[in-house]
Amino acid sequence: MNNQPVLILGIETSCDETAAAVVKDGKEILSNLVSSQVELHARYGGVVPEIASRHHLSMINPLIDEAMQEAGVSFNDLQAIAVAHGPGLVGALLVGVATAKALAYARRLPLIAVNHLEAHLYANHLDAEEISYPAVNLIVSGGHTELLLIETPGRTISLGHTRDDAAGEAFDKVARVLDLGYPGGPLIDKLAKEGDPEAIDFPRAWLGEEGRFDFSFSGLKTAVINHLHRARQRNQEVNMPDLVASFQEALVDVLVEKTIQAACAYQASSVLMSGGVAANSHLRKHMAARLNSALPAITLRYPPPELCTDNAAMIAAAAYPRYRQKEFAGLDLNAYPGLGLG
Repeated sequence: MNNQPVLILGIETSCDETAAAVVKDGKEILSNLVSSQVELHARYGGVVPEIASRHHLSMINPLIDEAMQEAGVSFNDLQAIAVAHGPGLVGALLVGVATAKALAYARRLPLIAVNHLEAHLYANHLDAEEISYPAVNLIVSGGHTELLLIETPGRTISLGHTRDDAAGEAFDKVARVLDLGYPGGPLIDKLAKEGDPEAIDFPRAWLGEEGRFDFSFSGLKTAVINHLHRARQRNQEVNMPDLVASFQEALVDVLVEKTIQAACAYQASSVLMSGGVAANSHLRKHMAARLNSALPAITLRYPPPELCTDNAAMIAAAAYPRYRQKEFAGLDLNAYPGLGLG
């Protein structure tokens, strides 16, 4: 293998963010552009798949052009095209997959299919120090909450996942009930700083030894809604900062404790966090404090906020080892909305 730099164009359209990026050698970001649809979906309190797909269609080509220009490269400089082909919204995924296939065919470039969840793991590799393995990785986003054991790069085992609402989904649904807006995570994180996280004792779903590393946030969400309804029925004033702080505390408590348990059980050298909810300030603070107390020798890593949410740099980073192994996809590549990991 020669020493020529490997430049990969990454494309991400799995949900409501249209993204394109150029990454060098799987680590150095040359460009990373995201077209957000938050304002389009805010009025509905969540992502509307048809609207998301139409926005991807209108934005994907100009965004790719802009990413190439910002990176200062042409298609002749690229070694591969990478795209997220699942999991996600099928219509949204198809926009990215079709675009990537067309570019790969027209430019005679290898096509690399990337699992969107696995790409979140690689967000921790971008412009960062080397990671010590084995590592326990907590993926927390609007659609996914999973706990993974990464024994070595490329060998990942699923330890647990959410049985109902994902963490980010719970944030969004609670924020909608409280009329806080969308997306709920950042809004609740901000308001919770003004409240008392111990004001209300909301339930934690530990699920017992059989579900040791699984998650469930539907009961917590229902408890928040019931608390609000009871207060309104009694014409009692609701202290919103206390309410959201207590909700966030209950959710974060479960995420942190199960991650700590997994790190202990599998003698991890590192704990990693990724996904949109990994940008939550309380989660970062609480995880750091618990690790420092229980497992001070373990390193905690999480990406900067712009790499926690969906982006294309992580797609290109995840594609790099596949390029090295010549794991290329055919032009019959399809979208797989229910694609799993581990």
